Amino acid sequence: MLGELVGAPHVVSCSNGTAALHLALLGLGIGPGDEVIVPDLTFAATINTVIHAGATPVIVDVDRRTWNMDPAAVEAALSPRTRAIMPVHLYGQPADMDALGAIARRHGLRIVEDAAEAIGANLRGAACGTIGDAGTFSFFSNKVITTGEGGAVVFRDAEAAQRARRLRDHGMNPAKRYWHDEVGYNYRLTNLQAAIGCAQLEQAPKFLARKQEIAARYRVGLARATGIEMAAEIPGQRNSYWMVSVIVDAAATGLERDEIMRRLGEAGIDTRPLFYPLHEMAPYRPYSGNRDFPATVELSRQGFSLPSGVGLTDAEIDYVCATLTRLIETRGVARAASAAAR
Repeated sequence: MLGELVGAPHVVSCSNGTAALHLALLGLGIGPGDEVIVPDLTFAATINTVIHAGATPVIVDVDRRTWNMDPAAVEAALSPRTRAIMPVHLYGQPADMDALGAIARRHGLRIVEDAAEAIGANLRGAACGTIGDAGTFSFFSNKVITTGEGGAVVFRDAEAAQRARRLRDHGMNPAKRYWHDEVGYNYRLTNLQAAIGCAQLEQAPKFLARKQEIAARYRVGLARATGIEMAAEIPGQRNSYWMVSVIVDAAATGLERDEIMRRLGEAGIDTRPLFYPLHEMAPYRPYSGNRDFPATVELSRQGFSLPSGVGLTDAEIDYVCATLTRLIETRGVARAASAAAR
């Protein structure tokens, strides 16, 4: 059912999205001695799985406009050991697969797409996760399609998919039970989770359509909120809007990101900050080299996500927009009064 939804010929279900990334790398033969380029702005599972595979991650900055891996930074970070590029379709926004694909072709590299947050996103009709050599999805409880915990990896190559299936099941020979050809993992999805996933996939068109409606309503509702910027809508790309996230211009709003989040919380509106830069966290600092990460730092410091679940009502979205807009307008009036008094 997942293969039919995204248009993938070879699908391997597994226990979670992190296992899916690990199987994707192993299925493509990526391991010790290889370098894999990853973006600085992402959840830690992206870089962790490269390390789990025995490869060396290389962290690069993101593009300020798309929030995703910057192709120019990828080009600058290439080395003779580079074997793969791992773009992340952050929060449902497609990465620049045209530019990244061109780099991969020029240098003979593999592309593993981390589409954990991007089921339903596409680039000119091609589903995110199916454009590279392998792509992964997550069915964690907060994703658009959920099995509580679960994931899947899709491959372009049948042999890579078959190796991933074998590794998923302890490295057991599929034709000779209890005979293990290599050291594998227990990465299987349970039958119960699979049943939930089938029921969820039946509702996928409805869920994905509602995500588009939510994002569109936020875009209209926040149009008057000075200093609040949603992710850019890029021609030819369809953002799945797993999360509707915004960037705060503190100079324009008169409020820092964390203060806005705190005040929204007081109004009963839950928010989450964007991910921390990987290069700032102790386990990953050795993989940052001497590179700079200005876009990631800016986005991480100033970005946060708004309520985005498919169960949101239009009235709730309007309340979020009105509360955020009023908060900024009230701050603007107070600043103007203070300036006049001086």
